[in-house]
Amino acid sequence: MKAADSADGGTGEARSGAANALGGEPSAYLRQHAGNPVHWRPFGDEAFGFAADRDVPVFLSIGYAACHWCHVMAHESFEDQETADFLNTNFVSIKVDREERPDVDAVYMAATQAISGEGGWPMSVFLTPDGRAFHAGTYFPPRPVPGRPSFRQVLEAVREAWLERREGVEQNAESLARGMAESQLAAAVRLTGSPDPVDAGLLSEAVGVLARSEDTHDGGFGSAPKFPPSPVLEFLMRHAAVASDTAEAAKDMAGRTLAAMSRSALFDQLGGGFARYSVTRDWSVPHFEKMLYDNAQLLRAYVHWVRLGGDAVYPAGEAADVAARTADWMVGSLGVGSAAGSVQAFASSLDADTVVDGQHHEGASYLWTPAELTEVLGAEDGGRVARLMNVRAKGTVTASASPLHPGRVLGYADSVVWDQVRPRLLAVRSGRPQPARDDKVVAGWNGLAVAALAEAGAVLDRPDLVAAAEQAAAYLQSVHWQAPGGQAPRPAPGQNAEPGKLVRVSHSGRARGIGGLLEDYAFCADGLLALYGVTGAERWYRLAEDILAAARLRFAADGTLVDTAGESGQVFNAQGRRPGLEPFDNATPSGAAAFAGALLSYSALSGSTDHRIMSGNILSLLPPLATRAPRAAGWLLATAQAALAGPVEAAVVGPGSPARAELHHALMLSASPGLVLAMTTDAGTVSGAGVHSAVPLLEGRTPAADGSPQVFLCRGMACHRPVGSVAELLDQLATMA
Repeated sequence: MKAADSADGGTGEARSGAANALGGEPSAYLRQHAGNPVHWRPFGDEAFGFAADRDVPVFLSIGYAACHWCHVMAHESFEDQETADFLNTNFVSIKVDREERPDVDAVYMAATQAISGEGGWPMSVFLTPDGRAFHAGTYFPPRPVPGRPSFRQVLEAVREAWLERREGVEQNAESLARGMAESQLAAAVRLTGSPDPVDAGLLSEAVGVLARSEDTHDGGFGSAPKFPPSPVLEFLMRHAAVASDTAEAAKDMAGRTLAAMSRSALFDQLGGGFARYSVTRDWSVPHFEKMLYDNAQLLRAYVHWVRLGGDAVYPAGEAADVAARTADWMVGSLGVGSAAGSVQAFASSLDADTVVDGQHHEGASYLWTPAELTEVLGAEDGGRVARLMNVRAKGTVTASASPLHPGRVLGYADSVVWDQVRPRLLAVRSGRPQPARDDKVVAGWNGLAVAALAEAGAVLDRPDLVAAAEQAAAYLQSVHWQAPGGQAPRPAPGQNAEPGKLVRVSHSGRARGIGGLLEDYAFCADGLLALYGVTGAERWYRLAEDILAAARLRFAADGTLVDTAGESGQVFNAQGRRPGLEPFDNATPSGAAAFAGALLSYSALSGSTDHRIMSGNILSLLPPLATRAPRAAGWLLATAQAALAGPVEAAVVGPGSPARAELHHALMLSASPGLVLAMTTDAGTVSGAGVHSAVPLLEGRTPAADGSPQVFLCRGMACHRPVGSVAELLDQLATMA
């Protein structure tokens, strides 16, 4: 065997002249480890080939730039020379940014959970040189603690097993890979064939199951740690919009959770935006990283609560304020600007930690002591704000410091005081060291942001947010979307053409790395269709159409849907040499669920039966999940609710005018599940025969006889009589609920 023959360093890899190879990587997370004495390599064939040549196992470490415990393990172990020497001698060490390579993350997370019964980041996985996992865990401390060995103990045990019990290692790796292949078979979806119709009773049953796991006191579901249940909230609000025996329960659950999160430390009470999750049941101690994907989904959720009308527990006006502050935080803190100063796209995250005097401190920017509040605001206001925000002498994060956590709705007098002092506290906080930003632009997450900002702009009457959505969409088109044939003319509808390609990540305006995953294509298509509904600009509809066509060929070439397009042979080996499909939502909707939703919306705008059938076949995943695991099937449930509602199709035709704007705004305020909206924007496209448009829902529709705008409400392209006033529109919408 070629394995290193000592654990002292100075042999094996050290003799090869290898060194840390992350310095030239664009990923902020990989660059964070470029100074480690560990000889890290990026994920790829070269690194695995090196492990095969040396006949040593691979140590795979997966994390992300905003991850607090990733920073902790880096400081404790990866910056330690003795630990690095042992790794360099006995392993090939590979670093992965999970946000750039979610395909790698997903497969090895499944392996980690199967091996250890836990999952999270940093993820620590030991692989054969062909990529199959045989041992795994998450964070390992530098010294053993009850129930958890030290990292060095793990490394020594893996080395010993590799050298002395290789046959058993190989058997374990192959057994795990076979098990993962079998689970992929269970989730297989064929996009052809006639799907069963959506069962309304199943959706009501899912509401009942969710109610049994709801925390009625503190909001959300289950116990600590608590994550924002964004896809589930979308389902509950869609379900609440349609009369049923469970509609009220669905609305109550959604309202309690939205209220609890926005009145807690999970929501940044000074600067806006939401943290990743809470380590406590009452949302009072957040894990402080702030992610684009969370905030985009939550912005959309709060906007949809405004559309639903709110309730006595959580008024629509309060939700609108939270939505506006979240949108402003996204644009102000995550917006990646152009030279002219406008927002072009959105960065991935802000770090959980703040570096103060060279040391990482979790949440340091966001914490306050009573003395600090008094110093800024004076004794009277400082003491009052400390009581309002639950900042006490004994801190909740450090011994003396806590985040701002009202934990309840503020009364009128308290709200007046808070509104007066908040700018002063924010100004002081802005002068502190700030968390680092991961500037990489992820296509799918920007698709989520496009949808959320477009709808927020329309509902909240904020044209600036719509403009930000359009800028991000244009960035996706110009940087991430590689159109077939470069700048060649777009083929006519129905004409065969090579599909384009969506690249997942860009840095500094340059796309690089792997092609997008199914979720990237689905999130971008959904965002573009939402943006089209807000603006009526057909370029967004056409781009969504192209992206969906490319996704179908890339991820279902043989009729079976998969999440990835074979970017990695090692990943393929790890999952039993079978491509996979993950049906469960995670922090974002599953790629399959999001694709089903985008296909359904497109079918409603285009009249495509083919796309409707594909969406229905993906929804065939739902029956076994709806009652057993509805918390992990929120977006499938939301899409099924939209399919059950039609969805309603609205075509707004006629020249631009205040009357047309009023009709359009009334439709944007409708909570009808999955409602799609098409609108003419140029009076020149209308002739005596009606509208000529790339969007079939508009084709042939005409303004009123006097030229005034009107709305056609349809299902399956079968339309009611057109209406020309908001009152008539609302009456007709009510009859279609």
